[in-house]
Amino acid sequence: MVASSARTVPRILTVRRVVVTALFVATILGGCLIGVFLAVESDLPQVTSLEDFRPNIVTQVFAADGSVLGEFAIENRVVIAFRDIPPVLRNAIVAVEDAGFWKHIGINPWRVPGAALANLRSGRLGQGFSTLTMQLTRLLFLTPEKTLERKIKEIILAFQIEKNFTKEEIFTLYCNQVNLGHGNYGVEAASRFYFGKEVRELTLAEAAMIAGIAQRPSRRTPILDPEGSLARRNHVLDRMAAEKYITQQEADEAKAEPVRLRLPRKQPSIAPYFLEEVRKHLEHEYGSQRIYQGGLRVHTTLDPRMQRAAVRALRDGLRLRDRQARGFVKPTESILEDGLLPDPLHLDEWSWPFAEGDVVRGVVVASDRASAVVQIGDYRARVGPRDIGWSRPGRVDDVLPRGTVAPFRIVALSEKDGRKQARVRLEPDPKVEGALLALDVRTGAVRAMVGGYDFERSQFNRATQARRQVGSAFKPIVYAAALETLGWTPTTTLVDAPLSITDPWDNSVWAPQNYDHGYMGPITLRRAIEQSRNIPAVKTLQAVGVDAGIEYAKRLGLSGELPPYLPIALGAGEATLIEMVGAFATFANQGLRMRPFLIERIEDRDGNLVEETRPRATDAIRADTAYIVTSLLRGVVERGTASRARRLGRPIAGKTGTTNDYTDAWFIGYEPSLAAGVWVGFDEKVNSLGRGGDGSRAALPIWMDFWKKATAERPIEEFPIPGNIVFIPVDERGRPGAPGTPGVRMEAFVTGTEPRIHPAALRAHP
Repeated sequence: MVASSARTVPRILTVRRVVVTALFVATILGGCLIGVFLAVESDLPQVTSLEDFRPNIVTQVFAADGSVLGEFAIENRVVIAFRDIPPVLRNAIVAVEDAGFWKHIGINPWRVPGAALANLRSGRLGQGFSTLTMQLTRLLFLTPEKTLERKIKEIILAFQIEKNFTKEEIFTLYCNQVNLGHGNYGVEAASRFYFGKEVRELTLAEAAMIAGIAQRPSRRTPILDPEGSLARRNHVLDRMAAEKYITQQEADEAKAEPVRLRLPRKQPSIAPYFLEEVRKHLEHEYGSQRIYQGGLRVHTTLDPRMQRAAVRALRDGLRLRDRQARGFVKPTESILEDGLLPDPLHLDEWSWPFAEGDVVRGVVVASDRASAVVQIGDYRARVGPRDIGWSRPGRVDDVLPRGTVAPFRIVALSEKDGRKQARVRLEPDPKVEGALLALDVRTGAVRAMVGGYDFERSQFNRATQARRQVGSAFKPIVYAAALETLGWTPTTTLVDAPLSITDPWDNSVWAPQNYDHGYMGPITLRRAIEQSRNIPAVKTLQAVGVDAGIEYAKRLGLSGELPPYLPIALGAGEATLIEMVGAFATFANQGLRMRPFLIERIEDRDGNLVEETRPRATDAIRADTAYIVTSLLRGVVERGTASRARRLGRPIAGKTGTTNDYTDAWFIGYEPSLAAGVWVGFDEKVNSLGRGGDGSRAALPIWMDFWKKATAERPIEEFPIPGNIVFIPVDERGRPGAPGTPGVRMEAFVTGTEPRIHPAALRAHP
């Protein structure tokens, strides 16, 4: 008995020591943990900032008619409220990600032991026990790295979030922030991307698919891993059944449904050059972060109907000009891989509709000596020698071997016995470039802008960035200066005769020539500009003075360096297309130069006005001078180098421009409320457009094609006549004549500059 008691005492002492030691160790560990938590907590963000949390959303750019022109975003996100998330999606997310979400306080303690055991077995932090709240802390505040410190931060932040926000608010934040693959953040953006519908329209199977993507959005999506994402979807459905959100029968029926994706098929922007100009302005004024994350709403001046007409006119015109300049060029792009065509055969541009008259790339699927079979979308076409513009004897398969990818113009589309057939014509992409720009005369608003043949080929905007010699398009500026400073009139006589000018610095001699290398002798100023004679233009600049001529060019908006010598009268100086169109628009606007602009207003994500552009006018030249110039330029269209534009049957004023060696071709024309210009040339200024590459044949046809469509619904307007303009009948030499006499027409003069009419002339022709 005594021995037994003696043995019991040491045991009790041992137990006491173990308990005391354990309590001591626990106290130390607890203190350490508290210290760690306090240390970590001091570096954590304040979750109360979520009350003002603004997730990144898309910046949208709108055309003048309110249609969406483009978007700027890093994260494609559409923010929605809790009430917009359908129960079927709520249940799917909770079932697979955090079954106890609606009950726990930020962490689920029952999942911790299992996760810890799994990590001990694997020797790494691979298994987590994150709740939706903890996942939200990662999405908003933390990095995805798997460390003990990050996990502690998650737990602390989860507790704080649960303390400060309701479950509905937490769940909504998660659904708007979660990454769901392919740049889509939030369930609404994902629903629209994968299934082409709003989130409230999702079926059970679709909701389960979206809920399953959140686990591995960079790898397991229906696009990147169809089989894996399908298995994940079915797992979500099983979890929903296990959690009693649906019956097992409903789960099985949903699992039997095939995945029906409706991925977005966005057509390329109709105005990529315009959008890039808008983006550069936004980045300069507001910075990249606000563009791509701030959800700005940018309302622009672009007219979509005019823009489409501009794109079509320029692309068609450049193809035609290229064939005339370079002849037939064999296509070189091929889609063959190891001698095989891809299966299935598909090009991105086949995803959007095309119609007769469009130019679409096709793939040669078979080819022999006499013909080739071309596939364009669901259509097949047989192409022969005549369809490839190849008149020389030879084999079709030499030009279009199997696998060739080339642009084809669609001549006709038809369907017979379930087979879709097409008639097409080869349309090689041109090397020649061009630009087209249209301005609202009265405001300066840019209505259309095409900066090149293909934005994907070259992002350089030839409408705003390319400084090119303007050729004879500069002459109206020279004559405007003479009208205003020297008091000249349309009937002022100029002598078109050989001219030699000696440079006093190096004694070199410059002898300008006319386009036709001939001379017309004494002619009126009107005749000189209508026929674009070079010698009279040079003599006019001599009379005005080179410095005065440059000053007038600056007044009209030409901001580049203009060399101070006489050849600028013939367009030796350089300017951009937008500057030249703006200068001609000044003539149309009674001498008021309107500063061109692209953006009408910018609003923030809440609809508050951030920026607004109002038309800015500058008095450039007198209204009467502008009207006289317009009258002269209407003569260019009626009787001069742009006379083919007369067939449009509208009151058009304009001027062609051609440089030496046909490196640049221009036409700028206008009516009372709209002005537009076209430039055509090669990017390398030494390359020539070839014979026929002048303004009237290379640029004017493109302008006319655009103008016909752009003004189809516009009423005919007449240019306003200033009160000090009088009209006098004159003959072709500018001498007063009687109305009705052959060769006599009414000429416009500023009051006080008109010629005197001899009464005898009127009596002779009553």
